[in-house]
Amino acid sequence: MLEIRDIHKSFSDTEVLRGIDFKVDRGEVIAVIGPSGSGKTTLLRCISFLEKADRGTIVFDGRAHDMATLSKREIK
Repeated sequence: MLEIRDIHKSFSDTEVLRGIDFKVDRGEVIAVIGPSGSGKTTLLRCISFLEKADRGTIVFDGRAHDMATLSKREIK
């Protein structure tokens, strides 16, 4: 199971992600859709830790982690 809670990301004064929440259960497939510039790629980059979220929580297999403070060592 993967759960994202209250993820936020800004670039300078532009808030791109404003409190995104979702949950994906084992065996589920989801799609992220929206217009150009709506934050789809930023969301996926934050979830995969290619971009650091300003705040939010990721829960993976029942373990919650603060996305803003998670170290590279903890991500591995």
